[in-house]
Amino acid sequence: MKGRAWKFGDNVNTDIIIPYKYKARSIDPKTLAKHCMEGIDPGFSKKVQKGDFIVSGRNFGCGSSREQAPVSIKACGISVVIAESFARIFYRNAINIGLPVLVCEGVLKEVDDGDTIEVDLSKGFVNNLSKEKIIEVKKQPEFLEKMVKAGGLVEYYKKFRRFPW
Repeated sequence: MKGRAWKFGDNVNTDIIIPYKYKARSIDPKTLAKHCMEGIDPGFSKKVQKGDFIVSGRNFGCGSSREQAPVSIKACGISVVIAESFARIFYRNAINIGLPVLVCEGVLKEVDDGDTIEVDLSKGFVNNLSKEKIIEVKKQPEFLEKMVKAGGLVEYYKKFRRFPW
């Protein structure tokens, strides 16, 4: 996967990802996508292109446990969220809906806003094409990778009729 990096800092709260006034009124992915990241970049959903990436610092997705935050990110076209760390519930919700998330220590130092990056989920690396720099990431366990590829928890179960644990 190759696309543009959209860079954000530490502690990106779910109310920044999708403000409460939208997530309280709708669960429709298309509606949520129109307001994705509105709390920090009001024009984000109009600028992002399918296949782009969010790159962030520590504790991405802290705050509310509702799934609307990762749903809005996936629905607006982001292919992977790469962060130095994730809030635990956001990480799980992202996997549950089939949004790839990667832990990458030090990514904020290696990627600038607007850089073109390439991500290989199965091999576990981020290639910053703008800086000609390969960054290793913490690869997800194989069963989580399969779950994301299947489209999330429900789709995984529909396909395999059981869970690997």
